Amino acid sequence: MMKEPRVAVVTGGVAGIGRALTERLASDGFAIAVADKSDPSSLVEALHSQGVKAFGQICDVSSPDDVRAFAEATLGRFGHVDVLVMNAGIYPVSAFVDMTWAEWDRVFSINVDQLFHFTKAFLPGMLDRKWGRIVCISSTTFHAGVPMQSHYVASKGAVIGFARALAAEVGESGITVNTIAPGLVRTENTAAGTQSGLFDALAAQQAIKRTEEPADLVGPLSFLVSEDAAFITGQTLIVDGGWVRT
Repeated sequence: MMKEPRVAVVTGGVAGIGRALTERLASDGFAIAVADKSDPSSLVEALHSQGVKAFGQICDVSSPDDVRAFAEATLGRFGHVDVLVMNAGIYPVSAFVDMTWAEWDRVFSINVDQLFHFTKAFLPGMLDRKWGRIVCISSTTFHAGVPMQSHYVASKGAVIGFARALAAEVGESGITVNTIAPGLVRTENTAAGTQSGLFDALAAQQAIKRTEEPADLVGPLSFLVSEDAAFITGQTLIVDGGWVRT
């Protein structure tokens, strides 16, 4: 009898970094569930064509109701979730003196509140099975400090703090909680956004002098969700070509 694959949930998995992470998990043998503000049907169809068990649903990751509906659908389909990758996020640019509370709150509602909603939904099952991998996507901007993004940088610091604290709570239950902190990654969104002019300047400051791509993050994720990383938890893995050196 064939063993059922482990199941991985990825938020923001339709495009950019999230899509690369999703495709790597699929190639590693995981069944996939994607929550994204964009329609994931084309991604799911592509995974199905490769023989991957996959499910996707449009989901506002800041909405308790949307996340609850996604979790119910995912658990109804797969029965359990073993890996949770919280990647969805926004990165607006604004000087603090011009920033409104609504702008600040929106960043935190997406970048931070999803940690509560998704972990609440899937951690109990991991605790029951005494195994789980939770990976949060943060940013090296928290370590470096960058202007014009105080809301974003603060939210990514919160991501790291959450992972460290939760790791201390669930380690005895076979669950690891870690963070990956990328630098500026070239995606369709960043290439078209306000960061587009920063690629070359940032690469010049890195030890590895090229622009980071989504593919640079898939190996670290694959390792952190594997059995080989069973004794690693509460850590932040900086993947930025040596821009931040700690």
